[in-house]
Amino acid sequence: MTQYFLTMPHDSATEPTMESMQAMDPAELAAVMAAVDEFNTALVESGAFRFAGGLHPPSTAKTVDASGAEPRVLDEPFVEAPLYVGGFWVIDAADEAAAVEWATRASRAVRCPIEVRALQGEPEG
Repeated sequence: MTQYFLTMPHDSATEPTMESMQAMDPAELAAVMAAVDEFNTALVESGAFRFAGGLHPPSTAKTVDASGAEPRVLDEPFVEAPLYVGGFWVIDAADEAAAVEWATRASRAVRCPIEVRALQGEPEG
């Protein structure tokens, strides 16, 4: 089994948070939350679920650079971009096709695109 990182983007201009989600239409929010719960349950029951989480927006990020003589801590994201990773799942899947199928189900649940990337394995040798 390979582990895959499924990521959900958010728009950097709006930086949605759990609090801002409360401004959504209550019926739409309930539908999305129920779909995500159903998706997460299916992942767990299949044995594919490893872990998942939501991330605070980039405005809360700190970047630590200890590559020089003195470490620097910056109150900013590592990369500025129009989109950022707002949430993720790490799953086990037999192959990329299976991971894409899970991502398709996730995309339907959260109503946005999902990026699929395999985690690198241990080097052989």
